[in-house]
Amino acid sequence: MKLRVLGCSGGIGGDLRTTSMLLDHDTLIDAGTGVGDLSINELAQIDHIFLTHSHMDHVACIPFIVDTVGWMRDRPLTLHATRETLGILKEHLFNWKLWPDFTQIPDAKNPVLRYEAVALGSEVAVNGRRITPLPANHVVPAVGFRLDSGRASLVFTGDTTSNDALWTVVNGIPNLKYLIIETALSDRERELARVSRHLCPSLLAEELAKLKLSPEIYITHLKPRESELIMQQIAVQVKERRPRMLQNNHVFEF
Repeated sequence: MKLRVLGCSGGIGGDLRTTSMLLDHDTLIDAGTGVGDLSINELAQIDHIFLTHSHMDHVACIPFIVDTVGWMRDRPLTLHATRETLGILKEHLFNWKLWPDFTQIPDAKNPVLRYEAVALGSEVAVNGRRITPLPANHVVPAVGFRLDSGRASLVFTGDTTSNDALWTVVNGIPNLKYLIIETALSDRERELARVSRHLCPSLLAEELAKLKLSPEIYITHLKPRESELIMQQIAVQVKERRPRMLQNNHVFEF
């Protein structure tokens, strides 16, 4: 497996892109603004999108993908998400008001977009790759994902806050190589992190204390206004784990 980071910021501006990662050449994990840097040919090769949740910074490019390359494809693009997330997208995005319902275009029998519900803990096999939704704790229904090549696994938490259920699962992954975990806010905004169900460095330290394995750790979803402060605080509070800030175009091979 090869996972390329297209976007990993909690905002936009300059070279900042919101959450999106390309798995090999045909699968997206979330579809934030980073997807816009792909060429039209690359977009046309995407067959699957796995969504952690429905927030705009994770779904922003889906409407443009189907509108741009749907006509170039001979099969529908499959959107994988929980039933709750799919319901939100049907009601609030692909509703003919904010954007056309591409599950009905050009017609219901031959759409350019189709939905496929996923369930927590139920593995989805995609061309020999195994993708499993993991528990997340966010303000809307959300999941993280385990990506398992067989040789090694990468866990992406998605947007989450304190979450004992996640670590119960993660600690049972014997081939865990990488952990991508969010820390959106600094400790001076700990209360906002709590209310919005994100992590801050002190909450991250509490969560990583539950991790019994030793993967390489990467921090994602930092708000641009305080990304340097967030990483400084993390360096002090979880220095033994040596977490690194995730960057655009970072490639994980596993």
